[in-house]
Amino acid sequence: MNKLYFLLILSVFIGCKKDTPKIVPVVVKKTTPAIILTDERKVEIDTALLSTFKSETLKQFYNSSENKTVWGNLKKRTYVLNQLSKAEELGLNPEDYKASKLKKFEERINILSDTDLVTYDILLTYYFERYLNHLYKGKLNPKKIYTDWDLDEKTFDVNNVLIKAFNKNKLDSVVDNIQSKTETYRQLLKALEIINTFPDDNIKNIEFVDKITLHDTNAALINIKKRLLFWKDMSGKDSLNKVYDQKTFESIKRFQERHGLASDGVIGAGTISALNFSKEKRKQQIIANLERWRWYNNDLAENYFIINIPDYCLNVVENQDTTFVRNIVVGTNKRKTPIITSNLRTVVLNPTWTVPPTILKEDVVPAMKRNRNYLANKNITIYDSAGKVVDPNAWNENKPGNYRYVQSPGYNNSLGVMKILFPNNHSVYLHDTNHRNYFGRNNRSLSSGCVRVENPLELAEHILDDSEQWSKDRIDTIIASKKTTSIKIKKKYALYQWYWTAWSKKNQLIFRADIYNLDSDLYAKLRD
Repeated sequence: MNKLYFLLILSVFIGCKKDTPKIVPVVVKKTTPAIILTDERKVEIDTALLSTFKSETLKQFYNSSENKTVWGNLKKRTYVLNQLSKAEELGLNPEDYKASKLKKFEERINILSDTDLVTYDILLTYYFERYLNHLYKGKLNPKKIYTDWDLDEKTFDVNNVLIKAFNKNKLDSVVDNIQSKTETYRQLLKALEIINTFPDDNIKNIEFVDKITLHDTNAALINIKKRLLFWKDMSGKDSLNKVYDQKTFESIKRFQERHGLASDGVIGAGTISALNFSKEKRKQQIIANLERWRWYNNDLAENYFIINIPDYCLNVVENQDTTFVRNIVVGTNKRKTPIITSNLRTVVLNPTWTVPPTILKEDVVPAMKRNRNYLANKNITIYDSAGKVVDPNAWNENKPGNYRYVQSPGYNNSLGVMKILFPNNHSVYLHDTNHRNYFGRNNRSLSSGCVRVENPLELAEHILDDSEQWSKDRIDTIIASKKTTSIKIKKKYALYQWYWTAWSKKNQLIFRADIYNLDSDLYAKLRD
């Protein structure tokens, strides 16, 4: 076999620097099953050629076939090629798997030399396994992109999955079986299907000058109406005049509701911004969110809290039934709420609050320099390293990190009257707030990173799930005492504090503002 010829062919596929296969350490937990070969044409593979891929996974795959080619069966090859060529339907890029070039091999299958057949076989395995990995856990690793994404690492024995399906002639089910079973993931696939039914759009951007209200006359309304007709929030035909009539008003409210905006019919900056998204940008947004949901758990726990940060919403789900829904306040773009998968541990009633380093540096120190009574006015006590109370006038503004700053329990505590603890690396928790009016706002990206929960005591009573020991009256009595009380949560609840800005519902596209500006950058990385 001509090794040099193989390498020249191989360079067509993996010659670009960014596509060069990288060494991926593989932990083999159990023996990879043997591949059952049929009577089709088989060719011996030189193991030195496999080494050029620098992939232990690939070596182990062909070790299971005693280093012989495996894709002699037309039906199996056809299935793999079809999957790779329609990868776009799942939000993936077919050229990440060299779909078009692999098809050129297939077109010449009957005249391929042994060397070419080996090349084709190895590349078919390599790119199909890459495809399966991308479907199961995403193309990118979030921990290499973000510092504030703490998700459970997803492990995937791609050889084991592929070989079992190969041997049982069930390749046609492997793609469906490895994908996420969550409802949101299915909604995103449906959203991608829906947006692909829309024609290309060439509607001009709408310039925002001032708010537009019912019965106003404004030249921008012509393109606004075009957008509403395009996205099917407005039905039938329209004269496309400059008048903000009742029909357009109702259409705007439908559009606003789909985008998580205040559905008041007032056309402001937020509505214009959402209207200016093209079909292509919305499609890219859906694809970015599909990638995120491949990072998340494929199966959710029996009982869980799920938070969608851009939707400002917390849902409690128990035995597949949503039992609680709460509005939430999340971190600002400067102080983002971290993405976390964890488990709830403890309810704390009447918590104290210790000022964290970021807030100390950016908020407290400047305020104390202006007014030494700033902390005292907020019922915050300063302690030195020995635990002794420090008078505000004796506080050393040049060494603020030498002290602890603790706010006493109470209704006006920054954490309110309750917090819920869960293991994480960011010192965040779910809690009440002393700014309870924030829940009435539409944009609730307002906190310093923790998630604030509306009406939290009802939530505490529900998850403690003990009408005798932790009844509403008992909880109210403890709150009135201002005594800090910690209660272990006996029922197991997972916490999924995640981020997604697109989905579908009842065949409608749903979007949310990308409050942390993550979507466009993620899509660019996916297509890099």
